[in-house]
Amino acid sequence: MPLELVTQSPEETERLGGRLARILPDGAVVALFGDLAAGKTCLVRGMSRMFGASASVHSPTFTLVNRYGRDRMLYHLDLYRLSGAEELADLGYEELFEPDGVCVVEWAERADGLLPERRVEVRIEHAGQDVRRIRMQNHGALSTGWEDSLLRDE
Repeated sequence: MPLELVTQSPEETERLGGRLARILPDGAVVALFGDLAAGKTCLVRGMSRMFGASASVHSPTFTLVNRYGRDRMLYHLDLYRLSGAEELADLGYEELFEPDGVCVVEWAERADGLLPERRVEVRIEHAGQDVRRIRMQNHGALSTGWEDSLLRDE
């Protein structure tokens, strides 16, 4: 059953990303779904801080993947410019699902059939001005009690 959350600002969306990053085990894949400017990159920006990223996070639209972190890595893929899963398969995406960190995939629908079954799906929708409706569903990637960790705004 999905967990439904609402954020009221980009800062709240970033904080949610930080809380999510804290509970993700190494090797986890996060599949992001949402329209343009829905807040996917904002969520990733919050996640990147948990990996020690100091550079500003931006959507890797022209480079396909950005890497953040030192000891533990956050791989940030943006599949917007890909035509489909075949193109991703040709790029050797498997190495990004490594145990030294977490892989976040924007426009995950373009990787249909290639993402591991064990993952977290995050769907972000506009809900007026800066408000975002966020639905998260765990497909075996998170431990029991993950919902409580995300609901606590620390």
